[in-house]
Amino acid sequence: MTTMYTPDHEWIALEDPEAAVVGITLHAQDALGDVVFVDLPEVGRHYQKGEVAGVVESVKAAADLYMPVSGVVVAVNEALRADPALANTDPLNTGWFFKVQTSDAAELGSLLDSTGYDALLQAL
Repeated sequence: MTTMYTPDHEWIALEDPEAAVVGITLHAQDALGDVVFVDLPEVGRHYQKGEVAGVVESVKAAADLYMPVSGVVVAVNEALRADPALANTDPLNTGWFFKVQTSDAAELGSLLDSTGYDALLQAL
């Protein structure tokens, strides 16, 4: 599984060229603080790359969750909806937000690999 990143601090783990899991990065959850609520996208809805697909609320702030690639949401993490703290305790595994069936594989080329994302974080 290949993991890529957005400049908005979402990660996307590619299960294959058309299926991916999306969540927030360690940096994002650390910046937000204790997550208390997540608004997850609608299953079956098509989103365009960059479109707001959800909201993450914490004790410090609220942040939009952006769609890293265009596609249809095929699943959401109901465990995260029930226990938003999973976004803090395990953001890269059990704290995933949704799964998407990608509609334009070419968009993956605009995402950052781990080296590129690390460089972005160093520049902050």
